[in-house]
Amino acid sequence: MNTQPPAGRHVPVLRERCVSLLEPAIDGEGAIVVDATLGMGGHSEAMLSRFPGLHLIGIDRDEEALALATDRLTPYQDRIDLVHAVYDEIPDVLDDLGVPGVNGVLFDLGVSSLQLDERERGFAYSFDAPLDMRMDTSEGQTAADVVNQYPVQELRNLIRRWGEEKFAGRIADAIANARAEQLITTTGRLVEVIRSAVPAGAARTGGHPAKRTFQALRIEVNEELDVLERAIPAAVEAMVLGGRMVVMSYHSLEDQIVKSVFNSRSKSSAPKGFPVELEEHKPELKRLQSGTEAPSAAETAENPRAASAKLRAVERIRDRRAA
Repeated sequence: MNTQPPAGRHVPVLRERCVSLLEPAIDGEGAIVVDATLGMGGHSEAMLSRFPGLHLIGIDRDEEALALATDRLTPYQDRIDLVHAVYDEIPDVLDDLGVPGVNGVLFDLGVSSLQLDERERGFAYSFDAPLDMRMDTSEGQTAADVVNQYPVQELRNLIRRWGEEKFAGRIADAIANARAEQLITTTGRLVEVIRSAVPAGAARTGGHPAKRTFQALRIEVNEELDVLERAIPAAVEAMVLGGRMVVMSYHSLEDQIVKSVFNSRSKSSAPKGFPVELEEHKPELKRLQSGTEAPSAAETAENPRAASAKLRAVERIRDRRAA
């Protein structure tokens, strides 16, 4: 396996902003931060180099990414624990390491540059490859399994829901007809099938016709939104008082999940009309900005994949465990 990324491939999204938001919580001797989506280690490297007292726990389900990050973070090997896991397993990872709580958590969601750029992984619709899309290639169903085995109604539903694709019905029907003649095993053939189903006018104005379907398949294969719904509350519970969490999402479904947790936990839970706000009703989180932040034009120019990023950040202001 090649563990050397091509020059210029990996530009961490909103790196400086992420580090500055986490800084008040992780700039101290013995502070612990979890990089829940380690990738190739760009954000982690920035934090470790800036904060000499910091210990970092890096989590990733992609073994190739872990190998790259391990190599990149070698200068800090006495201050890191890198773990092959999915980010909803944060409680188990911390328990295995004997860590009762952490000062910071970073999530950089979605597909990584590594996964997009490795053609054989099958994440991209821009070149032909085996139809895989697994972030962890050691287990689980592939995108080809989904495309060839799911009933047409289930395909229609997931393309509409996860891909937010208005032509989901037409695409699902086209897939069903195509696979009846020959199984769909490559990204190139799937793109051809999708193109045949999407009206030409829509393709000219709505971007690549396969973009939303590929997104839906990737989410389904990796159970991304189900995992995220478990991971964000688990990460909140892992933070100590004063801890901070930064989350970058890249489409509305991810952001809705993050927003829901952050909003609900940054409000009082006291019943309406309750005369006194008890300690257990007080907010657990404080939002660190209004709404979301987006990359600057300069950053998007340098790293086009940052264009759709939405950043949210919170601080833990009440620790239920201490109550």
